[in-house]
Amino acid sequence: MHRFAHRALLASILGLSLIGSACGSSGGGSPSGGSKGTITVAGFNFAESSIAANIYGGALKGAGYTVNYKLNLGSREVVEPALERGEIDLYPGYAATDLEFINKGKGEATPDARATVDKLNTYLSSKNAKALDPAPAIDANSFAVKKDGKYGKYTKLSDLTSVAGEMTLGGPPECPNRPFCQAGLEKTYGLHFKAFKALDSGGPLTKSALDKGDIDIGLIFSSDSAYSSGKYTQLQDDKKLQNADNVTPIVGTKHVDSNAQSLLNQVSAKFTTDELIKMNKRADVDKDDPDVIAGDWLKSHGFKTG
Repeated sequence: MHRFAHRALLASILGLSLIGSACGSSGGGSPSGGSKGTITVAGFNFAESSIAANIYGGALKGAGYTVNYKLNLGSREVVEPALERGEIDLYPGYAATDLEFINKGKGEATPDARATVDKLNTYLSSKNAKALDPAPAIDANSFAVKKDGKYGKYTKLSDLTSVAGEMTLGGPPECPNRPFCQAGLEKTYGLHFKAFKALDSGGPLTKSALDKGDIDIGLIFSSDSAYSSGKYTQLQDDKKLQNADNVTPIVGTKHVDSNAQSLLNQVSAKFTTDELIKMNKRADVDKDDPDVIAGDWLKSHGFKTG
């Protein structure tokens, strides 16, 4: 259901060739002339991941580490094993999705970000890897209504209890049977919609249908740049249906020392969903480069960038 599952189209057999051919660059040395060590930062094959990778990598570079990048490396099936093999040292993960990937879908992720990361670390500890503090920024299933529409006054999913029966829900074709989509909305919130319209996973079909009034509520992911337009209200998941897919740096402990980990935790503490929405808008709409977007964020929060 999560959009990263939809993007995970690259088989793991491509891992070695992708690691050799992925977009890689050096972040240069320490601004003071002596590097504290070299850290290779990777990202998944979509812009949000490149932005996050540059944020964490840029902070490390500013603190005196030599940073190399392997951005757009591929899906989680490629990136996570590369970390285990020591071919990369850090990637910005998503707590719940990474846990369910590593535990092979045991259903151990929860809406509690800290508990989800703690459980993830029970699996990573034997792999010389660690999930650091989760950021407030989250990219998970979310549902939206048009601000100027009939249901624009509502702000929480639980607000819809009395009106769901007159609403049409839009989402990916599998939504009616998925526990974090329509099936979950029925079970957790008691929302029984008048109709369902099969569209896409938070993409242009869903947004267009909302704009035209073909649907009344649609799945749009929580960090989507569409929210920066001001057209949509992201309904609060007040009963916590969705698992904690907070942005979480996953590191190899061989090269990412305790000082680097502490710095990365400081970065995560300031990294919010609202800011991620704005940065995604700069990438998706304004076509700014992820490294420029990340550099601006770091400077605005008082981090050196090197």
